[in-house]
Amino acid sequence: MRNVTIKRETKETNIQIKLNPDGSGKVLVESGVPFFDHMLTAMAKHGGLDLTCTAKGDLGVDCHHTIEDVGIVFGDAVKGVIGDGHGIQRFAHAVIPMDESLASVTLDCGGRAYLVYTGTFGSRTLGTIPVDIFEHFFYSLCTRAGITAHITFSGKNDHHKCEAVFKAFGIALGQALALNKDKKMIRSTKGKF
Repeated sequence: MRNVTIKRETKETNIQIKLNPDGSGKVLVESGVPFFDHMLTAMAKHGGLDLTCTAKGDLGVDCHHTIEDVGIVFGDAVKGVIGDGHGIQRFAHAVIPMDESLASVTLDCGGRAYLVYTGTFGSRTLGTIPVDIFEHFFYSLCTRAGITAHITFSGKNDHHKCEAVFKAFGIALGQALALNKDKKMIRSTKGKF
């Protein structure tokens, strides 16, 4: 099924994500964490994904549980789109500049979860978000979705670096989830993911 809705409720968060990889970049994100909303919006918009994400979390503690759990639910939605792998492109990459910053994302949506995350931020926070949570967000997403991702970024401005990463991830994800000409084909020498 290419149009997926996933809900997850815990004692810490209540999250719902609707994902359509065949969309036109219609996005509504409300997590209660403005900078994170900006990043998810950029990711989906540039990836051509239709995304609705509503999240209520224990922001009185901090934003960790909310961002982590959005990654989990987003990963579950991507996994739902991938299904058994029939017809998807599977592999994709994007290299995105944003002024002085550059981000590269290479993806394999073939069921093997792994994250290589190379880059550093100059500050400890972006907006109200500790910068280490961004790697954790992508780890949570990739682990749940069964994606191998290599994310590399450099630059001077932390906002530009982070936004370039999210845009590159969105573009690569949109391409990897796109349908190929033979919708029955599974891109695997094993015949399955």
